[in-house]
Amino acid sequence: DVQLVESGGGSVQAGGSLRLSCAASGSNIDNRCMGWFRQAPGSEREMIATLDSDGSTTYADSVKGRFTIFKDNAKDILYLQMSRLKPEDTATYYCAAERLCSELGDEYNYWGQGTQVTVS
Repeated sequence: DVQLVESGGGSVQAGGSLRLSCAASGSNIDNRCMGWFRQAPGSEREMIATLDSDGSTTYADSVKGRFTIFKDNAKDILYLQMSRLKPEDTATYYCAAERLCSELGDEYNYWGQGTQVTVS
C-alpha cells in the first residue's frame, strides 16, 4: 500500500511561483511512477507531469518550460516546482503513484488528498 500527502498549495499572483510537495510512504516507492494531476472546477482531471522510477519525465504541453517535477529519493518526497504561474493554472493539484506511468488518471490507484492552487 502507498500513502501520499500533498502540501504547499496556496494563493499567488500571476507570474509567481509555488512549490508543491508530496510525502510518500509505503511499499516500493522507489520503483513506482509518481505524478502530478490537477482538476479545476467543471473541468476534467489532467496529467501535469510524471516521474518514472528511471528518472524519465513527461509534462503536459500547457506546463512545459514552467513546471518541473523532481523527487528527493532519500526522503521519498515528490515535488512540483511551478513558475510563471497563470490564472488558468488554478486547480486542485493531486499527487499520484502507480507501478507504471500513464497520462490517464484512471490508471493510478494511489492518490493524495489534493492541495489547492489559486493564481490571480
